[in-house]
Amino acid sequence: MADPRKVVIDGEEFEFDPDLTVLQACEEVGREIPRFCYHERLSIAGNCRMCLVEAVGAPKPMASCAMQVKDLRGGRDGEPPEIRTNSKMVKDAREGVMEFLLINHPLDCPICDQGGECDLQDQAMAYGTSGSRFTERKRAMAEIALGPLIKTHMTRCIQCTRCVRFATEVAGVPEMGCTGRGEDAEIVSYLDAALVSELQGNVIDLCPVGALTSRPYAFTARPWELRKTQSIDVSDALGANIRIDAEGTVVRRVMPVNHDGVNEEWISDKARFCIDGLARQRLDKPYVRGANGKLAPATWEEAFAAIRTRLDGIDGSRIGAIAGDLVSVEAMWALKGFMGQLGSTNLDCRQDGARLPADNRAAWLFNPTVQGIEDADAILLIGANPRMESAVLNARIRKAWLAGTEIGLIGTAVDLTYSYDHIGLDAGALASIKDSDFFAVLSKAERPMIVLGGSALTHTDAAAIIGEAMALADSIGAISEGWTGFGVLHSAASRVGGMEIGFVPGEGGKDAAAMLADGLDVVYLLGADEVKVPDGPFVIYQGHHGDRGAHRADVILPAAAWAEQSGIYVNLEGRPQLASRAASAPGEAKEDWAILRALSERMGEPLPFDTIEQVRKAVFEAVPHLATLDVITPAEWRAEQGGGIGGAPFEPVIDDFYFTNPICRASETMAECSKLHEERSGVPIAAE
Repeated sequence: MADPRKVVIDGEEFEFDPDLTVLQACEEVGREIPRFCYHERLSIAGNCRMCLVEAVGAPKPMASCAMQVKDLRGGRDGEPPEIRTNSKMVKDAREGVMEFLLINHPLDCPICDQGGECDLQDQAMAYGTSGSRFTERKRAMAEIALGPLIKTHMTRCIQCTRCVRFATEVAGVPEMGCTGRGEDAEIVSYLDAALVSELQGNVIDLCPVGALTSRPYAFTARPWELRKTQSIDVSDALGANIRIDAEGTVVRRVMPVNHDGVNEEWISDKARFCIDGLARQRLDKPYVRGANGKLAPATWEEAFAAIRTRLDGIDGSRIGAIAGDLVSVEAMWALKGFMGQLGSTNLDCRQDGARLPADNRAAWLFNPTVQGIEDADAILLIGANPRMESAVLNARIRKAWLAGTEIGLIGTAVDLTYSYDHIGLDAGALASIKDSDFFAVLSKAERPMIVLGGSALTHTDAAAIIGEAMALADSIGAISEGWTGFGVLHSAASRVGGMEIGFVPGEGGKDAAAMLADGLDVVYLLGADEVKVPDGPFVIYQGHHGDRGAHRADVILPAAAWAEQSGIYVNLEGRPQLASRAASAPGEAKEDWAILRALSERMGEPLPFDTIEQVRKAVFEAVPHLATLDVITPAEWRAEQGGGIGGAPFEPVIDDFYFTNPICRASETMAECSKLHEERSGVPIAAE
């Protein structure tokens, strides 16, 4: 930081970093500056002119978003520069700008979905005049088809270009632009095509008027009618902070909540728009498979009785439990306790078959932290496709790339929205990486980073790949005081939480793959929908959608979805976060922990808790660092042993970005997105 510079603002003298813009300096000392085009995470456009302020001595007002403090001119006798934010010149200038912005803007606030949370409404009231002198005919613009997610009303557009800059700079998919000039200026998509970015929904939040609104949410509710609950996104392992807006028992929309350490203020389209799946294909009552081989509705007592009858006399080693990707820490803790009562050590939270060393936190955490991506000067991706596995984290990598970070990839060549050195297709390229040009880049980097993705974790040589990658991190100096440049990119929200509480095979226990191959007598699926259970075992499915797991079940126990119960989720960097209950579960569905508590009681040995708070207390006593919410507890570095790596290729772990969990597969909106992407690309989304 350069030496502070003195500036007088509205008669008071302050000191500021010279690199700040005048707008930022004014905001620092509590002066409100209106704006439309300016956004702190986008480049400066300076085209709305709403942020005009008076610089004493200048002949006319200046745009405060585009002028830096260091560029201000002081008085001729050495006086510090002076800025006025509330003078008559400023007031007249803002009123004039607002009048121009409203020349063509339709007066349709009563039917606009932006009504009640519109920047234009607020600033017109605060800085505008009571009427307009414009009596000519208003201009009307044709709507543009941006796809199933974004509804356009381009007559309302004020050409702030926030959407254009977001698509180009953050999403990395330059599909929008501005054509024409003056009154003919308009925002359009490239060749009038629909957008396909996985982050496109963020332009809805960025738009300061009602030009870009949510198509699935259109004409559904007003913001003041909704109950707002802060929660956590579970569509991937990033743990993006979100706000769930519900009306009665129905979730109406999901909005991002700013968290600089996790998702900044972006969320993926999957997190934002999959919520219509919460109301479709739901399990709202228990089912039991009868003698005719068909599932039939049952009472809770009948379902528990069927389970008790089947478990009676079975050895614990013949019983297994698999947790799915959307399950909270409390639910897995309750199931772990229940399986312990049955004498079983066959537990696994890795339904995709990821081979992670359970006793080494450093081997399955994203140790550099998400925010640390911006500090890395070289990143090696191994068997990872961040755009599919965590679209918002991929935007953070792009942000680092724009700042000069060099990136290399071992795995399938895909479009990641930034350029990279493609080192090799298969795992063998890791063993011979010292022969590549990118190894010199890693060796010279001050803060190199190595990231293992899902394809590496499920590879046949996964254990050897993890060991080789950790050894590489040691050899290039990626492990030092204050920096651990080795991270694992998970795609399941429950994965790290399950690893933290030990929901993995105990002594003599089997992992998910072994449980499914060994032909156990009983398999308990806790929201596990991505596994294929063979014929033979008695399957108990506890979940919220009639998805893959329910089709194979002998007993179905209807559970609340993530938005319908409170729970802790630990994101990929080891940050515990609380997802709060935002709506009610349908029918007879109950919370996960409560179902397991009731089942254990019917089995004759109730679990030692009666409330969710008691479950959490037990978790915190066993794993104390989970009690410090939103705080990352670093892992002690310990490299794994490597081994021989074969030449088998990396197989993608995500077949379709929009269909990664049962909620998404039940969503009509996600189905439209998946269909559109296949039509645009001609191939499934993961195979690009």
